[in-house]
Amino acid sequence: MTDEPRTSLVVRSAGAGDAAAIAAVLGRAFYDDPLWSWLVPDDATRVRRLTGLFEVMLRRVHLPTGGTESVGRGARTEAAALWAPPDRWRVPVRVQVAQAVPLIRAFGLRTPASLRTLGEVEKHHPREPHWYLAVIGTDPPAQGDGLGTALLRSRLDRCDAEGIPAYLESSKERNVPYYERFGFRVTRELALSGKGAPPIWLMWRDPGQGG
Repeated sequence: MTDEPRTSLVVRSAGAGDAAAIAAVLGRAFYDDPLWSWLVPDDATRVRRLTGLFEVMLRRVHLPTGGTESVGRGARTEAAALWAPPDRWRVPVRVQVAQAVPLIRAFGLRTPASLRTLGEVEKHHPREPHWYLAVIGTDPPAQGDGLGTALLRSRLDRCDAEGIPAYLESSKERNVPYYERFGFRVTRELALSGKGAPPIWLMWRDPGQGG
């Protein structure tokens, strides 16, 4: 945490020039995430592998749809949220093919497990139009400073104004109460089939739930 005032936080719509900085933040943010740790078990290379994967996801999936936002004090990038607009959460087949090599670089021998996990989670993805929070993360030194709250409020306020639901998957149980503060509710605790795989909490938010 820092002593800088929260009022200096600036939420920005992200562009291609922000991909590397956002990917680096997310790579560090998800270092201790249960699901990512299971998929990339090597502590020594996890940040590097995740950073590379997030940059590919940003450039090929999230930035083109216009739903990615970042936040930080001044011009810094200290947290980011990757949102998919309504009916845009599915990754096109051509993009899946283009991401094959980066996936193998990130997951190595765990690539089949990662694909099975993605398939299991996707089976339970709601079909009703909604904004999908695919990824949200804060650089560890800035965690607890309100950056995640600023990012969530930025999009959820618009969801409320437009009458559109929101959806996310949480792979950390301790984050569930945090999301509940913003009006999300657990719809399912999903037990993944992979040996040793952690559970995932599927969460839905109807518009106008406050938080």
